[in-house]
Amino acid sequence: MAGWRYQAVDASGRALTGMVEATSETAARAMVRDLGLLPTQVSAQPRAGTKAPGLSLPGFGGRVSARSLAAATRQLSTMIGSDIRIEEAVRIVGQEHENQPIGPILMEVASSIVEGQSFAAALERHPRVFPEYFRASIAAGEQSGRLSEVLAHLTDFVAAREKAGRKIQLALLYPALLAGVSLLMITLLLVYVVPDIVKVFVSRGAALPLLTRALIGLSGAVQSFGLPLLVFMALLGFGWNRWLAVPANARAFARFRLNTPPFRGFTRQLNAARFAGSLATLVRSDVPLVDALRAAAAVTPNAYVRERALYATQRVREGASLRRALSEAEVFPRMLLAVVASGEQSGRLGPGLERAAADLEQDLEQLVTALVALVEPAVLLVMGGVVLLMVLAILMPIINLNNLAGL
Repeated sequence: MAGWRYQAVDASGRALTGMVEATSETAARAMVRDLGLLPTQVSAQPRAGTKAPGLSLPGFGGRVSARSLAAATRQLSTMIGSDIRIEEAVRIVGQEHENQPIGPILMEVASSIVEGQSFAAALERHPRVFPEYFRASIAAGEQSGRLSEVLAHLTDFVAAREKAGRKIQLALLYPALLAGVSLLMITLLLVYVVPDIVKVFVSRGAALPLLTRALIGLSGAVQSFGLPLLVFMALLGFGWNRWLAVPANARAFARFRLNTPPFRGFTRQLNAARFAGSLATLVRSDVPLVDALRAAAAVTPNAYVRERALYATQRVREGASLRRALSEAEVFPRMLLAVVASGEQSGRLGPGLERAAADLEQDLEQLVTALVALVEPAVLLVMGGVVLLMVLAILMPIINLNNLAGL
């Protein structure tokens, strides 16, 4: 079925817009009338996940952000907790976000629910928008009759995860901008400033110091081979991405980052925090442990950690305790293993995992802060040192010329 955007008026004459899913324009108009509205215009819209003709710029539309998912989840939790029917709540939230990528998707979900599908089954049609842990939690909430509580847990988790990701991005933004601007300035100096200064030195016939000759050579290399070098780097990046597209290569590189300094500490902390947070949300939502482990593994960023978490899932399915299974995976910190062992003994695995996830996230934030505090001065020192060498390479011949003139 296709998506149809409608413009309609209600009984009070208020103008409304929205999306419905139907096989034809006639069926779409009938669905709008069933909502108690009078359709004034109905037009076909591309389905979510398909591309309309024209340009599609990366990062500008078409991709549901974590912030949009968190906002939609919070609104659904509020309305379903207020005893509003699921399909009506999803439709209202979809209309609220109609100008964002998630809006049409929620309208499709609402149409699927009206057709008789469960909420979880409707979400299954959009796996790239709703992660596996999200869909598994919704399914468990529907089965247990605690959907509003599950949505409340999901709201907190999605919002916390989005906030943590945004903090990391913002923390690394300044060093990246600083390095990029510094490289651009150095390149411009080498291409446009150094050649003019070289002409002055050559015309005077002065003997040039080693540092100046090295700078002239570097400037010539940038002018002669700069564009081919950029093309080579682009091809190298493309080849690297194709190499990583092979699952075995991706796992090997993920294992390298997990076990090799300086990536080891950050990679282990990040993956442990994501895994523990997802597993805590699923366990608190009464998802069966094996299903919860599989869903939590699916959203773990590192491919090797994901593989070992799936191994732990298989061990739990075979009858092993969760603590033993995670210990055999050999990728999770001892603190998490101790919390899991305590939670299994006390029967409070969910709250224990939540506390462990909070501690891991706090440690991760402190680690990111420390890394940024080291990266910023390192970038300043490196770039400042390069600029200083360039200035010295230019000034040394000028000083020598002045000395010769004085003699």
